[in-house]
Amino acid sequence: MVTSPARRSPEQPASTMTDRLVEFVGLLREHGISAGPSETIDAAEAMLALGLSDRNRLRSGMAACLLRHNGQRAVFDQLFDLYFRTAEQPATPSTSESIDDLRDRLVDALARDDRAAVTELARQALTALGGYGGVGAGEPSRPVTTASGAGWSSYLTMKSLRPEELTDRIVQSMGTDLDTTVRAIEADRRLREFRTAVQTEARLRSAQLRGTEYIARRGVESSTDQVDFLGARTQDLAEMRRLVNPLARKLATRLAARRRKAVRGQIDMRRTLRRSMATGGVPIDPVLRARKRGRPDLVVLADLSGSVTGFAEFTLQLVQALQDQFSRVRSFGFIDTCDEITAHFTPGEPPTPDLAARIIRHTNVARFGSSNYGEAFQGFVDNYLDALGPRTSLLILGDARTNRTDPNIPALQAMSSRAKHAYWLNPEPARSWSTGDSAAQVYAERITMHECRNVRQLAEVVGRLLPA
Repeated sequence: MVTSPARRSPEQPASTMTDRLVEFVGLLREHGISAGPSETIDAAEAMLALGLSDRNRLRSGMAACLLRHNGQRAVFDQLFDLYFRTAEQPATPSTSESIDDLRDRLVDALARDDRAAVTELARQALTALGGYGGVGAGEPSRPVTTASGAGWSSYLTMKSLRPEELTDRIVQSMGTDLDTTVRAIEADRRLREFRTAVQTEARLRSAQLRGTEYIARRGVESSTDQVDFLGARTQDLAEMRRLVNPLARKLATRLAARRRKAVRGQIDMRRTLRRSMATGGVPIDPVLRARKRGRPDLVVLADLSGSVTGFAEFTLQLVQALQDQFSRVRSFGFIDTCDEITAHFTPGEPPTPDLAARIIRHTNVARFGSSNYGEAFQGFVDNYLDALGPRTSLLILGDARTNRTDPNIPALQAMSSRAKHAYWLNPEPARSWSTGDSAAQVYAERITMHECRNVRQLAEVVGRLLPA
């Protein structure tokens, strides 16, 4: 059985590729990628079959063996580079070459889509611009202690190059074979690839300085399903939106299987005893009461204020993608007032990044613009309480930060007592529920509240709570 690797000093490398693979799998697990003994054996066989000469081919083969979920490939690629690639010693930059010269060469390489030239430029740019604390400026990498503060920074490199200002120049240099819009999209893609190349090179050189394990645990970005909603960047939210439909299909399959298992309910004692007369009074074959088939209603009440917009938007899209599992789904949004937003979701259509902004513009979810849970709950009770009933599950989404206004507990109790089930999903860590202007602890005494900081937690909670 494969276990997590033993801790070693940064200067003590793995002696064999087997040791390296075991370490690699151990780090994958620490980053939330479940790879067991069978997957590890498959990866070892892939290494033997594919060889080590072509790293990209090896990367694809091992990814096919070790990955089982969407959103994990980025983390896998970062760790693969650390364990199966070696950074070259940085070359001494040309003393006569300025940043403007580097930018000119970068524009030319990206316009020609010359991958080899782009990779080499990433190395040269990092060497010239990304060193700090005594490395860089052409000095070769040397072993340093963790406390020395030396290293390589992709952020410093990109800040100096300012590649976002080069898009127009790249588009103009790409020729006229493609439409201008298409060329702009392609230029953005190539610039992202260059940024990734710089980040990869910085990570590899930092691993030379501090050790592979140190950087693997501290310098690798989390997979998309483990990125906190409240700290997600624009590109993270875009990737989360792409996870909606696959995640919804998985949850729908799980709910359907659970519903099939739950078709038959508790033991019918009278019919069981009557049947047992044929076996001398021994109830060998119990009779179960048949449960009524039927799908529940679902009502979602979501905070759309700026602090939790990404979380609410993603969860609403996920619930709408799951609407086939319910007889009816109604969605409501609020900031300081409440309004129905069901019409803004169209099943089967891909999610759009400006959904929350569109809802705020075209509905009455905001009056003054600051979160006020008490007023929003009262608005729901006054205008939409009939949406809840004995077959309804109520799902509240929000961080429960009330800006120190009245939390209006009676309104929440009126809502939860009318619904069959009532749950609250909070994107903040539980340790923050009693800090600042949060009323989460007060609300949690009246309704079941769950921490949902990332996609993985959300999938687990939704899959567990949604009724069969």
